[in-house]
Parts: sequence; structure tokens; C-alpha cells
Amino acid sequence: MVLNALDAKERGADIRPGTRVIGAARADGHWEIEAERGGVRESVRARALVNAGGPWVSHVLDTLNLHERAHVRLVQGSHIVVPRLFDHDRCYIFQNADGRIIFAIPYEGDFTLIGTTDQDYAGLPEDVRASPAEIAYLCAAASEYFATAVAPGDVVWSYSGVRPLYDDGASKAQEATRDYVLVLDAPHDAAPVLSVFGGKITTYRRLAESALDKLHAHLPAPLRDARPWTATAPLPGGDFEKTRFDALVGDLARRHPALDPALLRRLARAYGTRVDRLLEGVAAPADLGRCFGANLYAREVDYLMEAEWARCAADILWRRSKLGLRVSAEQAAALEDYVVARRDGAERRTQAD
Repeated sequence: MVLNALDAKERGADIRPGTRVIGAARADGHWEIEAERGGVRESVRARALVNAGGPWVSHVLDTLNLHERAHVRLVQGSHIVVPRLFDHDRCYIFQNADGRIIFAIPYEGDFTLIGTTDQDYAGLPEDVRASPAEIAYLCAAASEYFATAVAPGDVVWSYSGVRPLYDDGASKAQEATRDYVLVLDAPHDAAPVLSVFGGKITTYRRLAESALDKLHAHLPAPLRDARPWTATAPLPGGDFEKTRFDALVGDLARRHPALDPALLRRLARAYGTRVDRLLEGVAAPADLGRCFGANLYAREVDYLMEAEWARCAADILWRRSKLGLRVSAEQAAALEDYVVARRDGAERRTQAD
């Protein structure tokens, strides 16, 4: 998500992370949008809206006072992470006794990721958590196959997400379609809103092209004449041959011989060719600044705050990396203090300007 936003920004988009739409109304062929961020409200005028709210897509429609007949079906998927169960770099897919598929994937070097569950979810998307029953289910399913049994006490981390599937009337959560459905609301001479139901990360670029096709008649001429281009375009940092990752790491090691090779490999994996921007001017470990644990230095934290909108420790430890698996609670708290102080200082300077 962050890389897509970064890519869009570099192509001219105005990215406003953390901004909440309070309301919107059609007026004079446009949308008049009321938004809020950090207690500050602003008005935005738009020719068209795309409601890509994911599990909140219906909530957005309610905010717009639109009651579309298409519905989203929220399906919870939970995962567990345990210490590494096998040494090789390949994945397992297991047939569970209930007919579902369970996978076990090498994860962050020292761990194994096991997932996933499929059950309908009726709560607020932001409140979703892996339940004890789901954790026990995944442990029991994996234990059917691995020589060493997996128990809930082995779980070092769990996470859960909500899949915003299109409600096609399937009786079971795992049978609901994973395909996307695009619904356009465009009354005559009124500004359009396109709502995205369903979809998944593996097809998001094709979905985006389909969305523009739906909106084609409502776009300004330059956009109507544009040809699809994302099929072969890498995201920021991905502009190197996929078979050349080791060469990228080797080149970094030659240019930064004083830095830990494990750090360089992790940075290359996380940022690709953008690692050169992060390490600009770095010749020695001292140039990286304060270490917060797990080879996470202030230089990387500052880069994520400046270039990728990180605003709290969780953005860095969990959303942009999984270093949360490796730092202590005290180290995470120290990182949060650093990020908040730097963020608040930057905001005060902006307000003063």
C-alpha cells in the first residue's frame, strides 16, 4: 500500500494518509468532500470518487448517503507465527480434515507462518483479532503433519485480517467469491462514485485498470486517452531483475564495507534500489544514528517518516517490517518515544511556517 502511494505521489498525486472523510455531497457536477486530519478540517473538490474502502466499503457508502444494493461479506482470516519448523526455503500446503487448506511458509528467517482461517465476521473491521479458537485450530491442523507438534504456547505472534468479499450468497465463508465487483453510481449530470467490492492483492493492478475503464466517460480527455501501463512497471525500489537480488546485496557490501552484511541484506530486501537513498552519506555504523534493536537505526526510522509517512512505532515495526518479532517491549517503547517526538516537532514547525 505504501509503495503504491509513493509511486502515485512521484507521478503527481496528492497523498493524504491519515485523513478521514467526514462527509461528501454532489454539487455542480462535482463532489464536495469534508475531510479531517489531526483535528483540522478541510474541504476538497473532486470530479469523481473511488470508494476503495476495503472492509469499510459499506461504511463509506453510508457516509455518502448512498445505499448500494451490492453488499460486502466480511470474512476473517487469522494466522500464527511460531519458531522455525523446518530449515529449507520452500512452503507446505496441507489438506485439513475439514476440507480446508492450511499452509506453512518460511517467515522472516527464524520463523514459520501458518494460516489461514475462514469464518464470517460481524464486528468492526478495526477490532478483528485472532481468537483462541482459531489459534488452537491452526496449531492442531499443523500438528497433524509436522513431526513436532505445534501448541498455542509456541505462538510468538498472531494476526488477523478481514477479507472484504463480494456477497454472492455463498453459504460458506470459504466458498464466497474472491473476485472483485465494481459498482458505478453515476446519475445523469451528477458526479460519479465507483465502489470496489472484493478483490485481493494479487490482482489489484488489473482491478485498477478495470476501475478506470468503468470511469472512462467521466475522466478528463488526457486520462481517457491514456493506455494501461502498470502490467510491467515495478513499484519504487523494484527496478532490478528479480534474479539479481544477490548482486544488489553484493554491490551494497562493496560500497558499504563497514556495515553489517545482515543489515545490508535486510535493507535491500525491504527497499530494493531505494536503499541508496536511505544510505546516502553513510560510511560507518556511527552514521546510522541510534540503534533501537534488531539492526534498526535512526537513519532508517527517519527515512520511513520522511519518505513513507510512518507516524508511530507500529508503522515501522509491523506495517513496514516485521522487526516487532525481534525487539523487546522496552525497545519498542523507546522507538515510539523517538517517533512521536520527531513527528510532533515536525508538525509544530509546519504550523509555524
